[in-house]
Amino acid sequence: MDSLPFLSFFSFLIISTTLTSATTSNSTIIKISLSPFPHHPSSDPYQILNNLATSSVARAHHLKHSNPNPKTNTTSSLLKTPLFPHSYGGYTISLSFGTPPQTLTFIMDTGSSLSWFPCTSRYLCSQCAFTNVDPTKIPTFFPKLSSSKKLLGCKNTKCSWLFGPDVESRCQDCQPTSKNCTQTCPPYLIQYGLGSTGGLLLVENLVFPQKTFQDFLVGCSIVSNRQPTGIAGFGRRPESLPSQLGLKKFSYCLVSSRFDDTGISSNMLLETGSGSGDTKTRGLSYTPFYKNRVASNPVFQEFYYVTLRKILVGDKHVKVPYSFLVPGSDGNGGTIVDSGSKFTFMERPVFELVSNEFEKQMGNYSRAREVENISGLAPCFNISGYKSIKVPELIFHFKGGAKMALPLANYFSFVGDDKVVCLIVVTNNVVGQGVRGGPAIILGSFQQQNYYIEFDLENERFGFAKQSCV
Repeated sequence: MDSLPFLSFFSFLIISTTLTSATTSNSTIIKISLSPFPHHPSSDPYQILNNLATSSVARAHHLKHSNPNPKTNTTSSLLKTPLFPHSYGGYTISLSFGTPPQTLTFIMDTGSSLSWFPCTSRYLCSQCAFTNVDPTKIPTFFPKLSSSKKLLGCKNTKCSWLFGPDVESRCQDCQPTSKNCTQTCPPYLIQYGLGSTGGLLLVENLVFPQKTFQDFLVGCSIVSNRQPTGIAGFGRRPESLPSQLGLKKFSYCLVSSRFDDTGISSNMLLETGSGSGDTKTRGLSYTPFYKNRVASNPVFQEFYYVTLRKILVGDKHVKVPYSFLVPGSDGNGGTIVDSGSKFTFMERPVFELVSNEFEKQMGNYSRAREVENISGLAPCFNISGYKSIKVPELIFHFKGGAKMALPLANYFSFVGDDKVVCLIVVTNNVVGQGVRGGPAIILGSFQQQNYYIEFDLENERFGFAKQSCV
């Protein structure tokens, strides 16, 4: 059988811009390193798994039930930055803000849009005592040390990006005809599944070695819960990093979670400017993005939807109802790609169809119910006494013919020891056949590891190919 990794370490995407640059014809690339986030407080592998499974479900609940928040032609630039994986659950990059620049790490999140950093010497983070994280010594941005920072005004158009077009009605200290209103944009409060953050909005310089982006909207968070580092929002709203930088595409390759907290990183590429037209990256399979434009919940427009046509377990087509595969008239259903979710999430009716098929095809192995109860994963199988085991393939077929046949290590793994293996997909506890709201399937970072992933924003398509990311 294919080797399965021991799941005692997991990755969260940290964005750090230890930058090098590459230039092609009409193209400059910003390259950023991606690396994993620090360990969970627990050293118990079952508890680590349970924490990650719980956070993945909580993240899914947040994405599914979020409330909406109260061009010139240039040569193309490619920004390259390292991505580091972390057992906390995601991957990070480093970004530099201010004059002179202050460099901080950020979790790369395609499921949200506002970028923010821990801010001022009074930053308070509750429940942030993760391994390798001292809540009293979290690196923060100091606005007073930057000559380019400005508090965002209430009548600045960028204030309406978060609070909507009627935000001016909340500028009570400003006369309707006033052009010199000094009232600041209202404070923000953002929920991230099990975590949250709040603060004030700034416009500040975002600095790369090759280029500086002025008046970048960024959050100055004063208080957070379970968020020991900032977020770089790569979602689809106007306040996101791709939107503000005018990115034509961005891409990354997530290293395996076995490299969590080791300093091993991969690169993230950001391409700005005129782009490369309809040219496809060689070797990638593509599927078009689906725009979920339902006005009843504008937050759905923030996500990167793709159209999943069918799921195969082995050679068996799992017959998922159409209402789960494609968003309905109410916007519910469909599949999104989310770097901020650790494990792939499926609505319970979808999950049960998939997991039941694994049970049928792996019926010669007994269920490890005790491990299921303490890890939060299912189904799990006891394989003690077997020299090799047979695990069915898990294959996603997307619109346009793109096929993602997951490597075994991306959906099944040893848990605790070499006697039990579990399916690394999570679901909620809601029983029933109806879609409960929001996306029905969320493709998480664990399933994306060791794939080259491309978000081609200019051509509205999602590309991927298997690749060793180390």
